[in-house]
Amino acid sequence: IGAHKSGLIGELPIGVPNNLVPYITQTGAGLRDELTVHGDDYKTDDGTCIRDYIHVVDLATAHVKALDKKPTENISVYNVGTGIGSSVLDVIKSFEQVNNVKLNYKIGPRREGDAVSVYANNDKVVKELNWQPKFALNDAMKDAWNWQLKLKSD
Repeated sequence: IGAHKSGLIGELPIGVPNNLVPYITQTGAGLRDELTVHGDDYKTDDGTCIRDYIHVVDLATAHVKALDKKPTENISVYNVGTGIGSSVLDVIKSFEQVNNVKLNYKIGPRREGDAVSVYANNDKVVKELNWQPKFALNDAMKDAWNWQLKLKSD
């Protein structure tokens, strides 16, 4: 999630976003009337689904580290993520807090097939590639908003 800090590179979905963060930023910018949170009755602290939201720059850095690794006979597969789960409401609250923008959102019904909690075990990538995520959820939400604001002004 997020965008480059410069605001020059970010996620621009075609049509209605399928991902939470572009939907959040577009709602904050007034391009969408309302954000629907799909369910608040999951077995989590706030009832919403939990995901591992990794800053796009951290993900890119992990890819570069993997490409820099010396070739071996074995192919390695890595779970790249923060290793920390954040709920949908955590993401909304983070966006509102760091950007001082109130979002118009409502709680809707669950989506069929949504898992309660999904986040990475990043132990292998940390150990083998000496990689660590550097950006927090708040950083990603600030950078995503900066990207959205630059789009809106262009």
